[in-house]
Amino acid sequence: MLRYRYRAYPDAKQRHALSRLFGCVRVAANDAIAARRAAYRAGQPYLKYSELSAALTRSKTTPERAYLSEVSAVPLQQAIADVDRGYRNFFAGLTGERQGPKMGPPKFRSRHDSRQSACFTRNARFAVSRTGDREAVVRLPKIGPVKLVMSRPLPSTPASVTVIREADGRTYVSFVVEVTEDAAPAAGRVCGIDPGLSSFATIVTSDTATGQEAIARIDTPKFLRSKARALARSQRALSRKEKGSKNRGKAKQRVAVLHRKVRQTRLDHAHRQAAKIIAGHDVIAVEDLNITGMARSNLARSVHDQAMGQFLRLITEKATRQGRTVVKVGRYYPSTQTCSSCRQITGPKGRGELRVRHWTCVECGVAHDRDVNAARNILTEGLRLLASASTQPTTPVDSRSLKTPAAHADGPPGLLETGEDQLTTLASVDEAGRTTGDRDDGVAA
Repeated sequence: MLRYRYRAYPDAKQRHALSRLFGCVRVAANDAIAARRAAYRAGQPYLKYSELSAALTRSKTTPERAYLSEVSAVPLQQAIADVDRGYRNFFAGLTGERQGPKMGPPKFRSRHDSRQSACFTRNARFAVSRTGDREAVVRLPKIGPVKLVMSRPLPSTPASVTVIREADGRTYVSFVVEVTEDAAPAAGRVCGIDPGLSSFATIVTSDTATGQEAIARIDTPKFLRSKARALARSQRALSRKEKGSKNRGKAKQRVAVLHRKVRQTRLDHAHRQAAKIIAGHDVIAVEDLNITGMARSNLARSVHDQAMGQFLRLITEKATRQGRTVVKVGRYYPSTQTCSSCRQITGPKGRGELRVRHWTCVECGVAHDRDVNAARNILTEGLRLLASASTQPTTPVDSRSLKTPAAHADGPPGLLETGEDQLTTLASVDEAGRTTGDRDDGVAA
């Protein structure tokens, strides 16, 4: 399942209807959260989704919530389902059933939130039709036909559509569709990737037939820094505007426009680079970086501007869809300190030697580029872990003698978590049926 997102152009009447819909969705979600919090404080049993849904239906008959009947009922039910899913994820994190960082309970929504959305499932009977080469309309209940720019056709009938209004005032429609992709043909190459700050990524590619090595660097784009002066100027202008005034709303929208440009150019760059890497390699070895810890250092702005986590996530998701194999090397593997020639740990250590970009091994005398040496070691360690996962755990494997990974032909491609050398499967869709990535892969300009 993937999301295809397009720019929508509702007219004035439809914008008013969407604003009313967003408000009703917000009220339905807040009522569900308030009901569960009240039941918890009163010591009552946990309210199930069916009880919250029935309470929403009853509230439409009261004078205080009669306006909820003026909009489609499907987005309101989806708002309650989102609240219920948020609570289930919260409890699963407390019990350890849910992997990853722990989540807090759902919070109340506000009309001042920068992003408003409403989801229509197939029960709403929405319809999408083309009206031109790039023009289309999506018919939404009690809103009407909303124009959109369809930059590429939908691969299948959408399961749902989410209408989104961003902070900069733009409106988007996001379709959840099922995509079946055939495995890409074998490229005959493997690579190791070393993401960094001085360069976006250093890639060492090895031909599986000849063993010939190629080195490529991706320059640091610095998307946020390129807009830093304009952002500072617009934020100073925003701070001078009176709160609650229309001029403050306009200034706030100008700040949001600059942030949107940074966000979209950064995402487009990550998509292009990830697609290029996946198309040219059968096995991709990457380092499992502690990006959260890196973002707490004095390099936080550069770490966030690089968006290394987004880049590595897109590589993993595209590799899963196209039948490639991604190997994650443990974050404690000394890829920078290890000499790729003699395998001795003689390289620069710690943050104190972070400025050392070139060094010479004291054991074998080979001169190294810091990033190229790290990428080469990541590739070597990734092939070793891939080979050990496809054989008996007690069988020693020397990855330096490997040219072609054996696990790619014997088992299904997926994500190899190398902390404990366990082969796991990548889940590309969450509990709601939403994809974990590529949400903006179909953004229309």
